[in-house]
Amino acid sequence: MPESTFTFRVEDTLKAAFADAAKQRDRTAAQLLRDFMRSYVVETQSSDPAYDAWLHRKAEAGERDYRAGRVISQEEATAKAAQRKAAILSQHETL
Repeated sequence: MPESTFTFRVEDTLKAAFADAAKQRDRTAAQLLRDFMRSYVVETQSSDPAYDAWLHRKAEAGERDYRAGRVISQEEATAKAAQRKAAILSQHETL
């Protein structure tokens, strides 16, 4: 696979600390940087924009409900979840 050089500036103290940390893990700084780059690419490519947008909308709706005082206690939420679970299980038992 063809390779190319990646050059960037970093503070001397950060470079030295990073190199020491890599050495303690029996790796070179270059190996770790390649690992970090691969991880970053995978992480950013694996995100689903539609899911991210849905999650953002849900979080905003939850914040609006909280600010408007539309909240329930942990005990109430647990009880409601238990009721839903029981209803779902009873539906599956009749199938």
